[in-house]
Amino acid sequence: MATNVTRTLTDLGDGLFAYIQGDGSWGWSNSGLVVSEGESLLVDTLFTGRLTRDMLDAYRRAAPEAETIDILVNTHANGDHTFGNALAGDARIIGSTACAEEMEERPAEVFAEMVRNWRNHGEIGAFLHETMGVRFDFSDVVHRPPTELFNGHKTIEVGGRTVELVELGPAHTRGDIVVHIPDAKTVFTGDILFSGGHPIIWAGPIDNWIKACDLILDWDIETVVPGHGPVGTKAELRHMRDYLIHTRNEATIRYEAGMSWEDAAWDIAFDQFDSWLDRERVVANVASIYRDLSHGRIAPPRPEIMRQMLRYRRGATCPHDEPCSCGAHGGGK
Repeated sequence: MATNVTRTLTDLGDGLFAYIQGDGSWGWSNSGLVVSEGESLLVDTLFTGRLTRDMLDAYRRAAPEAETIDILVNTHANGDHTFGNALAGDARIIGSTACAEEMEERPAEVFAEMVRNWRNHGEIGAFLHETMGVRFDFSDVVHRPPTELFNGHKTIEVGGRTVELVELGPAHTRGDIVVHIPDAKTVFTGDILFSGGHPIIWAGPIDNWIKACDLILDWDIETVVPGHGPVGTKAELRHMRDYLIHTRNEATIRYEAGMSWEDAAWDIAFDQFDSWLDRERVVANVASIYRDLSHGRIAPPRPEIMRQMLRYRRGATCPHDEPCSCGAHGGGK
């Protein structure tokens, strides 16, 4: 497992901390900690047991209250935010109903088996191997889903401090929530925000994600901790909103012109987001938008989406197998 990625604990002040992993690319997610009057709340665990233990050790060195985690909140079901849950001891684990349902669809041990035996799992296995399997050791992951479920909104107390859990999915996944600490003017967004990286729409619709950005931007907040990438402010969230609107509008133009979803993914230019990581995710995003625009008539299966993401990632000049005479070479990329 690559452990040379820079992992940084940031003291946000007023009993809040963020644990930031590298540049936030595939699997390198963030977590958060809230402490008050001897109690603690952890926002998300990490992709493996080893990474989660390192993170918990860092929190304990920074805040004695983290010696015992009282509450763990999972912002969504993806393994890079949940596979370390078993290390939270006897903590209450809170998540949305949809988050828990998604976790049951592919438990941690099943994911680990797919990565270990990736050659037996077709395009999905190849994708998992190339983007994550070569970087992480999943031999120590354990399935432990949330035990307290909610829908919509939930208010909890941490050492007399109010913490608001707000469900904003389906967007990135079916069960996205954010963790809002009003008195600290801080929000932990989970993967509603990828800072400096292309987001990926596993669920959608994209309009829900845009609405989620709008809602958070209306809050009185100063600090925004993304699911991936560095700590920031509302500025990064506005940039994410701009990205989503750009992708939706450009994909819609191509859909209405009769262009295939694959060709549209290669054709859309992202000049103002040129420095963002993991550009291959545009393939999944355009596929999601086409599915919604066509009311499900165009619904690319997950293996095909992953196959095309790998082609994009590897620098293919169009979505078609060689030899190709589509004339689309050198488009938006």
